Amino acid sequence: MVVTDRPEISLYLRTFSDQPNQDWNAALQAARAMDAAGVDRVVVSDHVVFGENLGAYSDPAVGGTPGGKQPTGPDGDWLEPLIFLTAVAATTSRIRLGTGVLLAALRRPAVLAKQVATIDVLSGGRVDLGVGIGWQREEYEAAGLPFRRRGRLLDHTLEVCQALWTQQRASYSAPELAFDGIHQMPKPVQPGGVPIWVSGTVNPAVARRLNRFGQRWIPWGPAITDLKGAIPAMQQAIADVGGDPSELRVQASAALVKGADRSIDVRATVAAVPQILADGGPTIHDIRFSGTLPSDPDRAAEVLAELVSAFRAVTG
Repeated sequence: MVVTDRPEISLYLRTFSDQPNQDWNAALQAARAMDAAGVDRVVVSDHVVFGENLGAYSDPAVGGTPGGKQPTGPDGDWLEPLIFLTAVAATTSRIRLGTGVLLAALRRPAVLAKQVATIDVLSGGRVDLGVGIGWQREEYEAAGLPFRRRGRLLDHTLEVCQALWTQQRASYSAPELAFDGIHQMPKPVQPGGVPIWVSGTVNPAVARRLNRFGQRWIPWGPAITDLKGAIPAMQQAIADVGGDPSELRVQASAALVKGADRSIDVRATVAAVPQILADGGPTIHDIRFSGTLPSDPDRAAEVLAELVSAFRAVTG
């Protein structure tokens, strides 16, 4: 694996809302503006259903983030990310399409493999599959799956996807599922299948998952704000499970900073980039910015162009 020479810029796009009658065309329009401005990757999130114990979002014991708050309540609208990204693929030409993150274990593995491969083919090989185990027991219960086994279920799902993406005559055997002589076409355009990005904290289970599925890491929990400590710790964890930690690639996070007038301050936003690069070094593959773009399409396009230009200037 070759580490990218220059960090890429990703933008998180909100495909959820607590407002009734949300205009989702605005989200598609924002994705097209990102494509035109030169943003490298658009990233969207995932929830299939919600229960009513939303306090688990901030419980680290089940994968939540301390201090975090679910942004919509149980009746907020959440678009299905793979369908949304298919719509983005159809109306853009170059931007990469990422999930950040997909709760992959909630989908049947062979069907997920087919869906993701199809998007990759239709987009010309632009898909990045970011996955995680999630924090919400109710989503697994609604899918008829045991929450306590969600880590193994994610590994199983990714194993099946990789087998179907890379083997012409696919075989697979595990306690959850076995098949032989299975053909699934088309294969993804990208050699070796769609790149898998694993979200998680620094722990042995995530290190093993990274080592097995490509060493592309989306830090979660305390690691988000402590790259300087978390990246060496994850590299050591990967080495401890028999991997080569020099291959680790990281998606860092930053915020779209707003000024006193509530508009995005591009200079203040990119001011965080040098420290992120200093903390992460050559492991940093891309920096994902989160925040709300201006609602006016023309102004959003201007801000995106300014942001990409400023980011390129800082990162070389």
